[in-house]
Amino acid sequence: MLIVVNWARNVLFAALVVLALACEGGGGPAGPAPSSGSMAMAALGDSLTTAFASCLAPSPCPRNSWSTGDGTRVDSHYRRLRPSYPGLRGVNSAQGSARADALAAQARTAVTAKATYVTILIGANDACRPTLDAMTPVDTFRRQVDDALAVLKEGLPQARVLVVSIPDINRLWEVGHTSQVAVKAWSLGICQALLAAPTSTAPADVARRKAFGARVDAYNTQLAAACKAYGPRCRDDGGAAHRVAFTLDMVVAQDFFHPNSAGQNALAKATWLGPPDW
Repeated sequence: MLIVVNWARNVLFAALVVLALACEGGGGPAGPAPSSGSMAMAALGDSLTTAFASCLAPSPCPRNSWSTGDGTRVDSHYRRLRPSYPGLRGVNSAQGSARADALAAQARTAVTAKATYVTILIGANDACRPTLDAMTPVDTFRRQVDDALAVLKEGLPQARVLVVSIPDINRLWEVGHTSQVAVKAWSLGICQALLAAPTSTAPADVARRKAFGARVDAYNTQLAAACKAYGPRCRDDGGAAHRVAFTLDMVVAQDFFHPNSAGQNALAKATWLGPPDW
């Protein structure tokens, strides 16, 4: 009788384990079987990480994201990790108009997803305001980034975090201000703190562009410093994304601002530090 009872308990335990694993699937399509190498990664940020307009339509196209993209056109961090981690799940929590003040809420979604690898690319919208005066102050930007990192550190103490520098937005003006098509696209209102009056050589406009670039540089300094303060489980990209030499054929034709699949590929390549095992 004792053998029969123990056997029944073992069968019941096995059934409960199978049921628990099934529930973790969330009712969606069956994915790869869980394994010791499985993990989740999360992407936080703005429209650069949603791969806005990279699928032609003026809307997010997360399959082309440099971070969590699972499409075939971009060799994203997700695609680079997937062969070694067949159970990898990607969660793209980036939002198109997000500034640093939205980052903490995004970080909470990464905690909910139990991500073990988190990428952060934020700051373009803090700089790309209607005027220089409307840009996020540097100390405010730093505080908001720190708040988001604190959420990650408390909720995901074992996670690896990658903080990516803001691309060199001034370079877009440099390579595009002589293009009538780009100038016309910019006149619709994108990033006016930099791209207003793009063909003007008036001293005030030259000074405005210089001040814009200085603010992006200041944000990047604070992003790297915030990552260093986080501790050894955070790495910054050493300015790699900022050094990507964007050309007009690397941005979408709708606004001559957001990276197309080629631009997303360049960001993925520049920011890839290898498997997140630091």
